[in-house]
Amino acid sequence: MAQELAGKVAAITGAASGIGLECARALIGAGARVVLIDRAEEALSKACAELGDQAIPLRIDLTDPESMRAVMPQVLEKAGQLDIFHANAGAYVGGEVLGGDPDAWDRMLNLNINALFRSIHAVLPHMVERKSGDIIVTSSIAGLVPVVWEPIYTASKHAVQAFVHTLRRQVAKHGLRVGAVAPGPVVTALIKDWPKEKVEEEMAAGGLMQPVEVAEAVLFMLTRPRNVTIRDLVILPQSNDL
Repeated sequence: MAQELAGKVAAITGAASGIGLECARALIGAGARVVLIDRAEEALSKACAELGDQAIPLRIDLTDPESMRAVMPQVLEKAGQLDIFHANAGAYVGGEVLGGDPDAWDRMLNLNINALFRSIHAVLPHMVERKSGDIIVTSSIAGLVPVVWEPIYTASKHAVQAFVHTLRRQVAKHGLRVGAVAPGPVVTALIKDWPKEKVEEEMAAGGLMQPVEVAEAVLFMLTRPRNVTIRDLVILPQSNDL
């Protein structure tokens, strides 16, 4: 594989599994060093051992403001710089509002919105000072098309989309690119609550994607010429009707 990102340092949140882990693998394959950020210490250690010397573990709880304040200092201590930040960590809650759990909504919204905003805010000063950088956000097709069976999750991703579009225009003058990858259903821990029969049915019908397919899209976004920004990249299974 071409070393298109040789010399670059990336940091990815929610990197111990799923989309984050596959993105780390893809970026390392393209020559980058990657700081994998996650709160699941055991899974993080296992992932970095598998990925090799170019993978750097960083245990952070993104929902804890005190822990969050350590993100950028520790990235710089471990890697010296930051060229790419992928705000990927997220949670999922589906179902009808009528029977929903507002406490579960709060936990999801805190991670999907507040923690994402805080993490990007933490890395911006370094990138602005260097006048270069890429910020990628894992959004969702639910951020562009309201999905009736997941109204709270959809609302969180609409907030993410609004943030991406406005932040991009604010920081373009500093040489930064900001974009969102918006996948449809992906086989990750986010669908762990789906009934086994539903997962099997969707897999058989081609209604689910693998994390590696999202990772390949993210790598495409990051390797465009600097004068090109991929603002939104929507990826759907062929059978998806959204």
